[in-house]
Amino acid sequence: MTKIAFRPAPGQRTRCAAAISLALLCLHGIAHAQQTTPAGGGLETIQVSGDWLGTGLDNSVKTYPGARTVVKKDDIEGSGAVSIGDLMRRIPGVQATDNSGSAGSAIALNIGVRGLTGRYSPRSTILLDGIPLASAPYGQPQLSFAPVNLNNIESVDVVRGGGAVRYGPQNVGGIINFKTRAIPATPGISGDAALRYNSFGQGGSSTQYSTFLGGTTEGGLGVALLYSGQDGSGWRDKSNERVNDFALKLRYELSPTSEIYGKINYYDVLSHTAGGLSVAQYNANPFQNTRQRDFWSGDRKGFDLGYLNTLSDTQEFEIRTYFNQSTRQSGLSNTANTILTYQPRYYETTGIEPRYTQRFTLGSTTNDVTVGYRYLRERGNDNTYTQTIATGVQTAPSIITSSTDANAAYIDDKISVGKWRITPGIRFEHIKTSRVSGTTPFEVTNNKPLPSVNVAYLLTQDLTLFANYNTSFGVVQNTQLTSPSSSNLSPETAKTMEAGARWKSAQLSAEATVFRIDFDNQIASVPGTSPAVFRNLGKTQHDGVELAVDYAFDKESMLKGWSVYANATYTRALQKSGANIDKDVAFYSRLTDTMGTRFQSGAWGFNLSTTHQSRQFADDANTVAESADGGTGEIPGFRLWNAQVDWKVPGAKGFDIFAGVNNLTDRRYFTRTTDNNVGKLVGAPRTVYVQGRYSF
Repeated sequence: MTKIAFRPAPGQRTRCAAAISLALLCLHGIAHAQQTTPAGGGLETIQVSGDWLGTGLDNSVKTYPGARTVVKKDDIEGSGAVSIGDLMRRIPGVQATDNSGSAGSAIALNIGVRGLTGRYSPRSTILLDGIPLASAPYGQPQLSFAPVNLNNIESVDVVRGGGAVRYGPQNVGGIINFKTRAIPATPGISGDAALRYNSFGQGGSSTQYSTFLGGTTEGGLGVALLYSGQDGSGWRDKSNERVNDFALKLRYELSPTSEIYGKINYYDVLSHTAGGLSVAQYNANPFQNTRQRDFWSGDRKGFDLGYLNTLSDTQEFEIRTYFNQSTRQSGLSNTANTILTYQPRYYETTGIEPRYTQRFTLGSTTNDVTVGYRYLRERGNDNTYTQTIATGVQTAPSIITSSTDANAAYIDDKISVGKWRITPGIRFEHIKTSRVSGTTPFEVTNNKPLPSVNVAYLLTQDLTLFANYNTSFGVVQNTQLTSPSSSNLSPETAKTMEAGARWKSAQLSAEATVFRIDFDNQIASVPGTSPAVFRNLGKTQHDGVELAVDYAFDKESMLKGWSVYANATYTRALQKSGANIDKDVAFYSRLTDTMGTRFQSGAWGFNLSTTHQSRQFADDANTVAESADGGTGEIPGFRLWNAQVDWKVPGAKGFDIFAGVNNLTDRRYFTRTTDNNVGKLVGAPRTVYVQGRYSF
């Protein structure tokens, strides 16, 4: 068998650069013109063009009936984040765990929300421009391959509660939408180019680069090109990686009330991962690499296309379709470095989503009723084979094919009565999944109704009170269909509840939320079974409080130019079944917080921030003592400090320089991995970076 290549072909980068340059020249040919946009906003119209949540869920964060945080591009740049994981640690209720063999690399995304497992982000619905990011959202929701790059992102919208009717599956941990940069609405051509250099105190360095260019014609055609890339090494020895992320966005205004829009995207990544270390290896050198053959690689090609028509001030119709094709491969060595295990995987996913909204007014009551449907088709195959390192001999591959056909329909009604906004709704899922290993088929069909109700009360112009109850679920996954006795599995379901208050004014933004999740039928492997048998056994309970505040001092005060922000989350996530009842869920901290300040004066800006997380455990038994292989034991808490300065260069319009230091005190911290790369994983050391950006 021929091993799948994971090194770029000679000249690949040159051809990529040439293609980008050609696209840039073509875009320069777009004429300068005025762009018109459909009318919208407020209760008077239901037009919400471009809002990923759609009509019926208020696109205003201020009055949204649930815990929700939006981080925009200015805040992303001010954070100094190198990766999406760095950024997500600053959002209340969210933890980036990095407890996987691909931790620290660009290929995976490890996000846990409110005590739910974060390894490869399996419990949250994660979207890119409203489209599922996972290669197979039902059958393989884990983001061991996450085709998204921070430099192409305009905003990150995290809905921790209240969105289960519109989006699924895997929405127990809320919904996270990464929004790519928008086609410019201003006349003519605009864009920017940026280059950032990261120097790690240990290991190596990396370079990140990005280009954005777009415009709109007099005829209403808008085009934007997005490209970002990365080359270099992480903070572990011989942890080289390369990333290319390309997108071409289109929008055409058919009439003042209708448009078509779409995006073509391509992403590829190669990441050499260092893996876990034993205690002895970590003590000798936590940045060493004992598995220099290990790698992850992948690519994804796809498109999405949509049509939006605001038929009238009381009617709106939208339909979108999308397709993506993904390949992902890992090569991981065993602890003795004698065997390499390769796992090439291939997926194709097709989806279509129509929705219609109708407004009814009865006296003083307004109803926005939305009905929607989604069909999702997934096809894939998982291959596994091994290679003896000393001889190069490979085993015959095992080939498993999987297919999922999922139909989801929903209806909700946003009822506006005075200051009340009440949105009852229900989502119904019908999922058929099959998996063939050799000649043995496994199948499961599930039907699941998911009711919810979201309530907001607009107490004052600035203060919104909210509460919601949602039924969330996680579908039976491909890898869990491994034996005939697993065929009676039901989707995981959870009851999620939250209540809170949000204040938003010119100077002050604040939010406080209490939450509870009863997750009572998680799919778990039955101990002592080989091959593994799965049952609906797991039960956990999650509750806590999230606090956030952001304050900008008055421009006429002595502290003009200063702003401060802080958030803190307390999460108690406990096991409620099995031998470890009332012990903490593994790989989750009870307490996290972020604090910071920013000062802006003329062309200069300065940021100082700190993030903290309390201790974690690496196993369900909450073992404190450290095992010799480093895979078990307490994970101590830690606090990190970051600083950044930015400067708008005088006399060079549109030229900005950023420089900063992450992990200012060079605090040594680590997590653990319990997969095939078992051991301790050191966190990023002191990192110095400088970035230049030119905008036009």
